[in-house]
Amino acid sequence: MTILKIDETNIPKHVAIVMDGNGRWAKTRNLERTVGHQEGIESVREVAESAARIGVRYLTLYTFSMENWNRPMEEVSALMGLLMTELNDKIFKKNNIRFETIGDLSRLPKSIQEQIQSVKDSTATFSRMTLVLALSYSSRWEITNAAKKIAAEVAAGTLLPEQVDETCISNHLGTYFMPDPDLLIRTGGNLRLSNYLLWQSAYTEFYFSDTYWPDFREAQFCEAIVDYQQRERRFGKISEQIQKS
Repeated sequence: MTILKIDETNIPKHVAIVMDGNGRWAKTRNLERTVGHQEGIESVREVAESAARIGVRYLTLYTFSMENWNRPMEEVSALMGLLMTELNDKIFKKNNIRFETIGDLSRLPKSIQEQIQSVKDSTATFSRMTLVLALSYSSRWEITNAAKKIAAEVAAGTLLPEQVDETCISNHLGTYFMPDPDLLIRTGGNLRLSNYLLWQSAYTEFYFSDTYWPDFREAQFCEAIVDYQQRERRFGKISEQIQKS
């Protein structure tokens, strides 16, 4: 599948991806799991550049979940080291991509927090696409955190209970600065959300691929986009209503 197959008039504004299968990719080759994570970086570069090229405005990648902190310390340390090594502004400057994050960054090493802020600052004016890394992220944590903020504002009298609606909740989430995902892709063959963008995915289209993330490149990404373009998004309405609008 190539970019030429894509309908340029029907590009999802926001694509979210669960990048699953790095460890299993390495295991099938009798390699260390960290090699799979390293190879997965190449997929990040290729998919990000492809997304920017076709006109995706936001690309959110599930990079490190809160549950991932429970993995063996050696793997966590290797992932943090990889993040430190690979996170720079080269790909962002080359493609006019802005960098953002969602998640509890306070749990990350101080050096990585500083590097993240540095890349955010240096790409703040870039406008072709925004690449968002979900780091130390959990959707339940995010929703709980939003509830606490709303409760505090109600208690302080700056927010009335009757003002708490879906928009209010969305505005208190980490994703307040971007629209909900139009398309969520999960690689690696598993069929679950894994605590990822639960609130935001109420009407998101899902695409599951058996391909492990290190093998998921431009061709596979374009296949997912073409599949999305063949769907009818009704948002609770019926086909006739959509056709009239």
